[in-house]
Amino acid sequence: MKETVFKDFGSLVLLKETMKERLPKEVFEAFEIACAKKGELDNKTADVIAEMMKDWAIENGCTHFCHWFQPLTGSTAEKHDSFVENNHGELLLKFSGKSLIKGEPDASSFPNGGLRATFEARGYTYWDLTSPAFIRGNTLCIPSIFISYNGEFLDKKGPLLKSIELLNHKASELLHLIGYKDIKSVKPYVGLEQEYFLIDRPLYKKRLDLILTGRTLFGHSAPKGQELDDHYFGAIPTRVAAFMKEVNEELWKLGVYAKTEHNEVAPRQFELAATFNDANIAVDQNQMMMDVLKRVAYKHSFACLLHEKPFAGINGSGKHNNYSLICDDGTNLFAPGKNHNEQLRFLLFISCFVKAVDTYPELLRMSVATPGNEHRLGANEAPPAIISIYLGEYLEKIIDDFIKGKDACELENIHDYNIQGFKSLPSDNSDRNRTSPVAFTGNKFEFRMLGSSCSAALPNIVLNTIIAKSIDETIGLLKDVKEDEIGEKLIETIKNNFLNHQKVIFSGDGYSEDWVNLASKRGLPNIISTVDAISHYDDKKNAELLEDYGIFTESELKARKKILMEQYTNTIAVEVKTLLNMTKREVLPSIAKEISTYINSNSYMMKEHYEKLCSLYDSISIKVDELEETYQNILKEKDEYELAKMMGSICRKAMEEIRKDVDSYEAISSKEIFKVPSYSEILF
Repeated sequence: MKETVFKDFGSLVLLKETMKERLPKEVFEAFEIACAKKGELDNKTADVIAEMMKDWAIENGCTHFCHWFQPLTGSTAEKHDSFVENNHGELLLKFSGKSLIKGEPDASSFPNGGLRATFEARGYTYWDLTSPAFIRGNTLCIPSIFISYNGEFLDKKGPLLKSIELLNHKASELLHLIGYKDIKSVKPYVGLEQEYFLIDRPLYKKRLDLILTGRTLFGHSAPKGQELDDHYFGAIPTRVAAFMKEVNEELWKLGVYAKTEHNEVAPRQFELAATFNDANIAVDQNQMMMDVLKRVAYKHSFACLLHEKPFAGINGSGKHNNYSLICDDGTNLFAPGKNHNEQLRFLLFISCFVKAVDTYPELLRMSVATPGNEHRLGANEAPPAIISIYLGEYLEKIIDDFIKGKDACELENIHDYNIQGFKSLPSDNSDRNRTSPVAFTGNKFEFRMLGSSCSAALPNIVLNTIIAKSIDETIGLLKDVKEDEIGEKLIETIKNNFLNHQKVIFSGDGYSEDWVNLASKRGLPNIISTVDAISHYDDKKNAELLEDYGIFTESELKARKKILMEQYTNTIAVEVKTLLNMTKREVLPSIAKEISTYINSNSYMMKEHYEKLCSLYDSISIKVDELEETYQNILKEKDEYELAKMMGSICRKAMEEIRKDVDSYEAISSKEIFKVPSYSEILF
């Protein structure tokens, strides 16, 4: 079976095994040393690697190469160059080590947040040795970081790599202190669950709002939504199954361990999850996954929607970020141990995680703040804006017993079943709480607040950095303790971490008003607005953390905050202009045409319908004019925070008022006249 179905797995990825086979031994060893950050590649070695990569790429049908990078737009970017060189009139295929290591795309039009003047166009891409090159179409894609002429990071990958190295250093040091001296490295591992919608492309092309904004700006609810839960985990439709088959095959060729796929709660909503991988590679591969979903959808006459809330009244889409810390020997630091020492290690790292989340909730909330996610967070399918951790009844009891001085018991939960063939089965150490932003799920933490369209880089940068800070403070408490006293100090440290930060632990219903009140009493922030969340990016506490650990410079931090504000404002601006366009060119003309068909009617019911249409026409016209005037006035605001705030509150409120009227019209409109595809058509 493996020979037929999975024979092409990883065929479009330049894996280390392939490099080892094709490179001279000393060159591959130099590459490995450089990957481990214990040395640098010289030009001669880079030339040999580049030549090998070119040959491999050409054998697989490539004519071009590019540095594939992740600018602050949140998506990916690339500039293609061919392998062709002019050798005195003769064709020469060449790829040098210099071209492999460094590229120079025009960077003037990428978001930079004021890091440089607009006339300064230079930006540089540098090969990320730790993420494998891959082939897409006829192009060899080389994962790279992106920096400015003056050395500022203009991307998401560079800071992510720095945060991974920081966490590795701190976690390894702590493990050595408590007796695990053979551990050489610790890496964050991430498994991402990607939710998305699939709709028929012909219908998608008839909705300007979906094309330009990714979501419907109006649309009356269909008679049936997700009330019956009949779509969730149901049989995958044949046409969708064919799409999923091709998606899997494309991802497997790229070495992406695409594993789990199923129908999600909302009609036309689905999920695809990859297995755990090194955080850097997992983030890269999620970008590949989103690209593949869109490209393959087009081939199957679908449109893939990655917006967090494309349809009102039904579930939106998220991207759950499953997070673990894995040692080089395979040990999962978030997995319960089998003996006393391993249990202490487990509780130590769990306590560090709890402390980190409780100390930096604003930073975590900021990391998922996007215009699309603002529609989703707090709704029935997504966690609320209050950051809390769900540990589960079983683990909470273990922690409670530990705090009270009881020895950690066997962290294995057994359920007895009266089922033929099964007397007892091991159970997970925690249930799943879908209302919790951060949940412990057995041997990992699931950060559930990410929106479906966003890059997973920033949330993982934040997780890595705040955990590293928590671990670093623990190191400070233990490093001067005598070896025979370290066990006692370790127990004291774990207890204090849980006692001092237990306010962030909550196992109840995160949607309830009681939790909002309780969280307020506990002093937990409730940051609902995206703009307010972004404003916390450079709070003194957050800035000191990110700058002190070298994740961002002060200028990089301020630039990122500015860019997020600009992106929020621009997103709302596009939505406003799209709504104005659709109401003026599609909605109002349709109402006017429909009015004309009833104008001479003598029927009482028809006259009543006529009056409703007239009333809606007048109401929509007035509200459209008011929105247009309001929007133009708001654009005069110079302060970026106030501008974004007004766009998110005043403009969006006005848009919702227009939507109510348009939806009311759609509910009574003639499909012969109002031809914008409805929710019923799109979703069913």
